[in-house]
Amino acid sequence: MTDAHWMARAIALGEEARGTTAPNPNVGCVIVRDGTLIAEGATQRGGRPHAEAVALAAAGERARDATLYVTLEPCAHDSQRGPACARSIVEAGLMRIVAAIGDPDPRTNGSGLDLLRGAGIYVEVGSGAEAARRSLAGYLTRQRLGRPHVTLKLAMSLDGKIATAAGESQWITGEQARTDVHRERARCDMILVGRGTFKADRPTLDVRIPGLEDRSPRRALLSRRKAPEGWEWVSSPEAIHELEGVNDLLIEGGAETAAAFLAADLVDRLIIYRAPILIGDGLDAIGAIGLSRLSGAHGRWQPIAFDTLGSDRREVYERRR
Repeated sequence: MTDAHWMARAIALGEEARGTTAPNPNVGCVIVRDGTLIAEGATQRGGRPHAEAVALAAAGERARDATLYVTLEPCAHDSQRGPACARSIVEAGLMRIVAAIGDPDPRTNGSGLDLLRGAGIYVEVGSGAEAARRSLAGYLTRQRLGRPHVTLKLAMSLDGKIATAAGESQWITGEQARTDVHRERARCDMILVGRGTFKADRPTLDVRIPGLEDRSPRRALLSRRKAPEGWEWVSSPEAIHELEGVNDLLIEGGAETAAAFLAADLVDRLIIYRAPILIGDGLDAIGAIGLSRLSGAHGRWQPIAFDTLGSDRREVYERRR
């Protein structure tokens, strides 16, 4: 098996933990010796134990002279909740470390890799880097921009409508697309809607996939007025900088809320579920975003993935920054 194979497994483990570890990163880790999987782990709920600690505990003495694959540079700082992972790796006697990307946290930021190299461990960085950055986008955005990574979800007709002129919106997309939305919910820390969506739909915003019901995220309401019980209040798009314990934020509705975040340039990822229907005189998916010239619309969004879900099409775009 190649480094790419084992790193892909580590990334998959980290992705399964996304939405449960904030404010810590959702890291995956695999320990391999002589081409055989010894142990694996992911960051646990609430951010501790770290993925490396979970894998090392499972490996025990078998970790000696093995290779450890991890999606993010092992931390170099001790805390009240556990020792530095880089130091634990040294003590476990591993021979080689493959990290997908470095950790921008100033408490680590290269010092974890330096600690490993100083102990005579062979260190490589870069395998699976692009996939790891996508999986860890919430944590990395929090470190770089001081706010959550924002995904805007839109379910629309071919002509860009989210409801009929009378307001009927259930259901534009089919069952497979709606199930995929629940998977997205399970991977985020908070879902936000505007007051119009709240009043019209009274959405529960929970995860209704068997086995993932406990992954329902926190709910937030974008509003000038305080939020009702069970909801958290976000007064403006810029106020997401003040949210605590949120790495991944999902925006689900409605058109004015989508427009507000787009106008503020606070959307990092777009997921569009496009149904093969035409509505005509209906409600637009997005309101005014302050675009004055068409030239300003080009070059901002990079297509990432296109999938078919039943009769619907799923399109994913990332903001070029």
